[in-house]
Amino acid sequence: MDNDPYRGIPQVEKILEDPRIARWCPVLSRPLVSRLVSQELAAVRDGIRQTGARPEEAALFSAASDACALVASRRVRKLINGTGIILHTNLGRAPLPPAVWDSAAAVNTGYSSLELDLATGRRGRRGGIVPDLLGILTGCEDALVVNNNAAAILLALFALAQGREVIVSRGEQVQIGGGFRIPEILALSGARMVEVGTTNITTREDYLRAVTPATAMVLLVHSSNFRIRGFTEKPGVAALASGLPPHLILIVDQGSGTTTEDIRGEEKVRAHVAQGAHLVCFSGDKVLGGPQAGMVVGRADLVKALAAHPLARALRPGKAVYSLLEEHLVRRLNGAETGHAERILALTKEELSRMGRRILEQLPPGAARLIDSEISTGGGSAPDESSPSLSIEITCARDPEAVLKDLRGLEVPIIGTIADGRVRLSLATMHGEEERSIAEAIRTAAGG
Repeated sequence: MDNDPYRGIPQVEKILEDPRIARWCPVLSRPLVSRLVSQELAAVRDGIRQTGARPEEAALFSAASDACALVASRRVRKLINGTGIILHTNLGRAPLPPAVWDSAAAVNTGYSSLELDLATGRRGRRGGIVPDLLGILTGCEDALVVNNNAAAILLALFALAQGREVIVSRGEQVQIGGGFRIPEILALSGARMVEVGTTNITTREDYLRAVTPATAMVLLVHSSNFRIRGFTEKPGVAALASGLPPHLILIVDQGSGTTTEDIRGEEKVRAHVAQGAHLVCFSGDKVLGGPQAGMVVGRADLVKALAAHPLARALRPGKAVYSLLEEHLVRRLNGAETGHAERILALTKEELSRMGRRILEQLPPGAARLIDSEISTGGGSAPDESSPSLSIEITCARDPEAVLKDLRGLEVPIIGTIADGRVRLSLATMHGEEERSIAEAIRTAAGG
């Protein structure tokens, strides 16, 4: 029995009490840490069966801690965006203004009037005053909020075009991030896509010739993450709206959520509504700068048809989104808040240069330098458009991939890019973060 290789393997509870492992319980929860430890112990037993050898206890604790660290790295965490892409989808798109978050806290930490009409005491319409606010912001008759812009398009197709034809330009049969493809969404909704035009040229007459008694709508799709340039043509919303039969629905997937901002290459939602679009769909967490949501704005009867569809219940957001969106829109209309993208794009190179020099003053000489760079709006907004900006380039001789990895491994990770063999951190997208922490991170990563 003394030679039993299984003897002495510590029990799960003993391992969980060790400080090397116990420190992960507040991060992951004790039950999840317990599961990870059990998996490591199972691996140890499998190894013993195969080789007869048992690892040292220190190696077991190290493996368990590493397993916890790997899982902890998947937690959603605050980080610093140094990529130069303002609305980076992987990084959560637009950060919410702190004042909006603070103002909505009470609604989300207690009960709320999410679906209660306080005047009558009866069940009310979900959404608060968001439809009213969106009406003022975009010029629409009514509005509906769902989980995201993809959900908005899907709901519109299900509710208004199922079993009928939808006309889409060949140049707008796009795929956006995550595999969202317009042809596949149309097929899922039960609508039949009718292709018109070519990749680069689609005329007003192409749309009009495709109309049949089975046609339900014309769908105009935001190009999101690419741009067709050169010999190209497509009709505007006003030209289509004036030529289509009055019973046909004209829907614009505006996508980016540009409302009052002047973003190069982006048409405002209000303009689409004013030009005759019956419905316009867009995101809440891109240029608008609010929480993740999809908005459908436009003609009141169509919005009500969408809200009454059974799918709307499955796609509706909860009190967190409504309260944050409501507060954000109030502040936007009062002029107290701008969208995050608008704020970053308004930064001058002089402002960024002062920020960069303050950071460099905290670094050893030669560790980094200021260089000209560019920023882009991102998040499927203003594709192929960029603006001049400034970045910090880390000039150490270390492998740039290793530097990036070290920056990602910080308590507050910094996400950068590599250009010309050096790590770059965009000052514009880091603007507003604590400069001392950025300098310390650069010093640590540059020194290895």
